[in-house]
Amino acid sequence: VKAGLACGRRWIGVLAMAACVAVLLGCAGTSSGPGTTSSTETRPAPAESEQALAERRARVRLELAAAYFSRGQFDTALEEIRLSLAARPDLAEGYNLRGLVHGALGDAQAAEASFQRALQINPRDADTMHNLGWLMCQLQRYTESVAQFDRALAQPQYRDVVRTQQARGLCLARAGRWEEAEASLMRAYELDPSNPGASLNLAEVLYRRGAYERARFYIGRTNSQPSSVNAQTLWLAARIEHKAGNVARSRQLGDELRNRFPQAPETLAFERGQFDD
Repeated sequence: VKAGLACGRRWIGVLAMAACVAVLLGCAGTSSGPGTTSSTETRPAPAESEQALAERRARVRLELAAAYFSRGQFDTALEEIRLSLAARPDLAEGYNLRGLVHGALGDAQAAEASFQRALQINPRDADTMHNLGWLMCQLQRYTESVAQFDRALAQPQYRDVVRTQQARGLCLARAGRWEEAEASLMRAYELDPSNPGASLNLAEVLYRRGAYERARFYIGRTNSQPSSVNAQTLWLAARIEHKAGNVARSRQLGDELRNRFPQAPETLAFERGQFDD
């Protein structure tokens, strides 16, 4: 389970989004019956202010953009974001989402510029800090990356601490700072022991550090959850047992890997005996 760029926002579902569009377009119907006034006698509602209308339009467009982004329709998402920001140029969430889309398209420069703009508008947006930190990690700017993760973690009442601690640990591991990586991933695991990503990544770091007994425990936690088992988790378990000198157990895991994931690159690596690659 690899950490990646994430929106960090909970978007409303399709039905709720459709309802918002209906309200925006003035599609809501009227009701009649005992105790109600007929449509001909209904007093017109006060006109919505231009600012409120712009806010509404921007939010609806942003919800649509998020939906398109989740479906991989990146060009359409960018167009919706453009329309959202045209209605409300100071909408930090719009720039954050635009950064995610550009990141998915491989345009790191545009992604960074969008994240930085979002933080100019809202300097306390921990979600954007996380996303910018992960982008910098992809660019191998590890010191800047960890600094962004630390900023996010320092925000009061930040709710995605586990996610950010995982990303921070992965980035530290990529930088070869194994001890710090272990501490960050251990913190993520302590906060959410049932999180398979935390136990998998912690096991990987411990394996790299030669702590095979401890690594065995944490990869065992991951593989004990059937929904979390994949070629990567079985291959790591097999490598740990191989390094620990438990050849029989390593072969058992290799057989399971071959039976369940015959086409996986990890299976090919096992069959070639590439335990150290």
